Amino acid sequence: MPSSSNTTVSESRVREIFDLSIEQTRAAAQTLTPQIAQAADLVIGALEQGGRVLACGNGGSTSDAQHFSCEMLGRFVRERDPLSAIALTADTSTLTAVGNDYGIDFIFSRQVTALGRPGDVLLAISTSGNSPNVLEAVKAAHTREMRCVTLNGRDGGALTKLLNADDIDIVVAGNSTPRIQEVHGIIIHAICDLIDCHLLGEP
Repeated sequence: MPSSSNTTVSESRVREIFDLSIEQTRAAAQTLTPQIAQAADLVIGALEQGGRVLACGNGGSTSDAQHFSCEMLGRFVRERDPLSAIALTADTSTLTAVGNDYGIDFIFSRQVTALGRPGDVLLAISTSGNSPNVLEAVKAAHTREMRCVTLNGRDGGALTKLLNADDIDIVVAGNSTPRIQEVHGIIIHAICDLIDCHLLGEP
């Protein structure tokens, strides 16, 4: 059994983690609300014109890409028709084949080149803004006349510098990857909620 002193330390750390997450989320709400609303508008416009969203990221951001896709293809909160989204992180045969034959930097970009169409949107997720395969995906999206929405982090890194003027860069400033990822999750839910509100009306 853990000692009472260890339990107290553990509980204190848990509260600290919650406090840090709340602080990061509050800061993001104050600075990123316009970009999040713009991102939702961009996705809605693409869907209404018959386009789709391709999503990619590494590690925890892989889960975020698939999280977004499942909310679109299934449902977010309310019943609606499925919406067109593809998580480029889910096809393990493609990921390993491309990674083996061409290198991990190109596991997303080759999919974007093959599947992306003018008017589609790339949702590019990176907590550092410096993930090489995400950068290559953005380059490929631009060649396909796609616009990009980023869930970015820290100072934006190389990703911010790579974007076009009509792309939307959502940078969660900070140095903690877990805190950035937590805010990315809220942003995904906010975008999904705005899409539903547009399609279904206010709840």
